[in-house]
Amino acid sequence: MPWRDRTGAFAPLKALTFALLFVPALLLAWDAWQGNLFPKPWQAATHDTGTWAIRLLLISLAVTPARQILRQPRIAEVRRMIGVAVFAYAVLHLLLYAGDERFDWVKVATEIVLRFYLTIGFVALLGLAALAATSTDGMLRRMGGRAWRRLHWLVHPIAALALFHFTLQSKADVTEPMLMAGLYAWLSGYRLIAPEGGAPGLPALLGLAVGAMLATAGIEFAWYALGTGLNPWRVLEANLDVTFGLRPALWVGIAGLGAAALRLVPMVRKRRVPRRAPA
Repeated sequence: MPWRDRTGAFAPLKALTFALLFVPALLLAWDAWQGNLFPKPWQAATHDTGTWAIRLLLISLAVTPARQILRQPRIAEVRRMIGVAVFAYAVLHLLLYAGDERFDWVKVATEIVLRFYLTIGFVALLGLAALAATSTDGMLRRMGGRAWRRLHWLVHPIAALALFHFTLQSKADVTEPMLMAGLYAWLSGYRLIAPEGGAPGLPALLGLAVGAMLATAGIEFAWYALGTGLNPWRVLEANLDVTFGLRPALWVGIAGLGAAALRLVPMVRKRRVPRRAPA
């Protein structure tokens, strides 16, 4: 049974993760059934599945930091499941886009070739397909550990392409793409500062939180300066004004500080039951 650990006990973390991965799709199906996706249901569903694909992709990248910071190695067991779900939502994203085009695959292919943001999104999907196809234990044995790890390292540039695609298609309102870009900056920074096999110390995590927050503000500034006609300095100043809510940079900083705080959580050790001495 895939949901049982080595001792044969049921693994609730895997079961819970498996169930939760269906929730976005079920909620989307419910909204479609209730007619809540109008006036453009295909576009709304396409956007929703794409957004969830990227959210889950970042969650999959957060598995290693969570495992190391919380010192709970069993968390790594759900990473493959989340990664396959990322690919499933990305495929559904493409199918819904095709449905919006009345499944005219010639037109879909033409749009992908001619529209840059669709091109990079499709390249990211192809990368996810390669990762999903090689995610099994059998493929790991066939490829060998070193080649397998080299291939699956591509999840990082794939995530960057997916975020760029998300930002381009979001047009004016890029609040969530900027938030995701900032979280990706934190995840990338964590990979750079984490020692082999363990979590960075508290000072390093605090520095990473500040660095990711500044990186988010910088990415947002660059986007508005290069991609829109809005004044990027006004957007940058908005990070200091919480009247209308927190900007993405501040949320990233809060998330980074939360991760640093988790570093202080003491490791829960299993209590050993002493063996009885033989009579």
